Amino acid sequence: MERIVEFILELDKLKGVTRKNRPLGLDRYENSAEHSWQLAMLATSLLAYAAEPIDIDRVVAMLLVHDIGEIDTGDTSVYIEEGLADRKAAELAAVNRIFGKLPPAQAERLLGLWLEFEQGETAEARFAHAADRAMPVLLNLANQGQSWRECGISHARVVERVGPPIQAGCPALWDYLVPRLEHARQQGWFGA
Repeated sequence: MERIVEFILELDKLKGVTRKNRPLGLDRYENSAEHSWQLAMLATSLLAYAAEPIDIDRVVAMLLVHDIGEIDTGDTSVYIEEGLADRKAAELAAVNRIFGKLPPAQAERLLGLWLEFEQGETAEARFAHAADRAMPVLLNLANQGQSWRECGISHARVVERVGPPIQAGCPALWDYLVPRLEHARQQGWFGA
């Protein structure tokens, strides 16, 4: 019990990891804990649109653990590819430290889910990636491109980075987003 409580209290630090998107109607930026919760809800809601049969419980578990390494590393924009290998190595070290607080069997299970998400090879991981890439897009569309404008992210860059993983895991979601992204481009909601 002590190890589980220590782990759960360590996870509380995820609430302090600031991301680039603002929650709707709020002046502050969202945190990674909010992001993970919202992804789990998005994936659950989109289950009928998965590209292939999936175990939604596994997807939700992946989405709840996928950003835990950010407790030590902070959030990194999907649009920044420079230094990616170093950031991924740091995240792996972080999740090993954090999951190491748990009893070994639980640590192994959660690390396995984190690695499955990172590798992106299973149907569940592809669907989880689709949700992870889509949620910031949905927030930006609802916030008139807030983080795209603030961070100088172009329409082409968004389509290039988020299109393939969304289409691979949830093609219907990508079909939904394409005309909305074009509308956003026409409205000037992207950075230069």
